[in-house]
Amino acid sequence: MDTEKLKILAQNLAHPQGEKGIEIGEMMNETNIGMTLESIQTLLIEDNEHILEIGHGNAGHVRNILNKAIDVKYTGIDISETMHHEAIKLNKDFENQAEFILYEGTELPFEDKTFDKIFTVNTVYFWQKPTDFLNEIYRVLKDSGTFVLTFGQRNFMEKLPFTKFGFTLYNTDEMEETVSKSYFKRMKISERQEEVKSKTGEETITRNYTILTIKK
Repeated sequence: MDTEKLKILAQNLAHPQGEKGIEIGEMMNETNIGMTLESIQTLLIEDNEHILEIGHGNAGHVRNILNKAIDVKYTGIDISETMHHEAIKLNKDFENQAEFILYEGTELPFEDKTFDKIFTVNTVYFWQKPTDFLNEIYRVLKDSGTFVLTFGQRNFMEKLPFTKFGFTLYNTDEMEETVSKSYFKRMKISERQEEVKSKTGEETITRNYTILTIKK
């Protein structure tokens, strides 16, 4: 894949737009589903909880969240108007339990202590001010809540040809240190590995990733 195509891929991974964005959204859902389902499992969702997902993409996985317990409510936020509309379209059957909100990417448009559980998968590479954003997540999470942060490890991500365009990469220690600068106090680390098709579609690769389970 040439440099220009890699740049377009990187831009659409960060902020999917238009027809290409819809295509990339479908590909992201497919290639990230293992990480997403593991993150959902880690949340330990219980009855009547309100879940927030930051950067939901096309949200093809929402049924997996709503099926975890009784009367679960889901809120998804994203910076991409394309993904916002795709998520609403793909989740019409769940409109009484799931809502999707478009936001600008730095401040979470919610009251303090709104959510029981919060998670995000493969978005941290695009956070402009990670500590500030972590503190926003802290603010909207209930005192007894759980935040799950999932990301591809630097040693894996830096081998991907598109990550040189606008991605900030972290190894587990670097992300742990970043979280420790925020208001969050406790953290459990789980490192995982899976075989996935690459986002360039050219090969199968071994992905090393980290799930951080973070609490106040």
